[in-house]
Amino acid sequence: MDTAQLIQHFNQGKSVTPGTPEHDLLLQCSNEAMRITAELNAAYHSPEQIRELMSQLTGKPIDATFTLFPPFYSDFGKNITIGKNVFINACCCFQDQGGIHIGDGALIGHRVVLATINHGFLPEERSCCRPAPVVIGRNVWIGSGAVVLPGVSIGENAIVAAGAVVTRDVDPGCIVAGIPARFVRSIAGMSPQEKQSYII
Repeated sequence: MDTAQLIQHFNQGKSVTPGTPEHDLLLQCSNEAMRITAELNAAYHSPEQIRELMSQLTGKPIDATFTLFPPFYSDFGKNITIGKNVFINACCCFQDQGGIHIGDGALIGHRVVLATINHGFLPEERSCCRPAPVVIGRNVWIGSGAVVLPGVSIGENAIVAAGAVVTRDVDPGCIVAGIPARFVRSIAGMSPQEKQSYII
């Protein structure tokens, strides 16, 4: 099995358990991700160098419009897809085995966690990794400290309030907040004054 096959395995929603070839390769990829993120986070890098390191991490081209403020953490890296004009602020953690897709124009605040792996509830199944993707739509804004859990899609133009824990899909153009995150209001229904002063 190679990395492309492992990603396909994850993208098909198949679990990975210790002692299998899939798990052994996952550990190799995780160590590579730790090496690259350690380099990324250990010293100052120019925006161009950051994009090059992120390209190494993801195994994909990174657009010139992408901006990242390190430090940044990922325990796999190879199943992240990033669109154009994306901004990721400092101290974010992406657990991307199940796939993280970030649409054009997305803004991701400090300390955001995107998690794509769950585990079995029974003690004997606890070490089994069960993947499900996180999809961030175009022009989504995720506030500082938010957590997005496996299998969640956030519709375009939506806003996730700071500190929210998102356990279910978010409709386009909506604001969600809280633990677990709940619908607060539609952006389309806000007056111009509210859009200038609303605190999330």
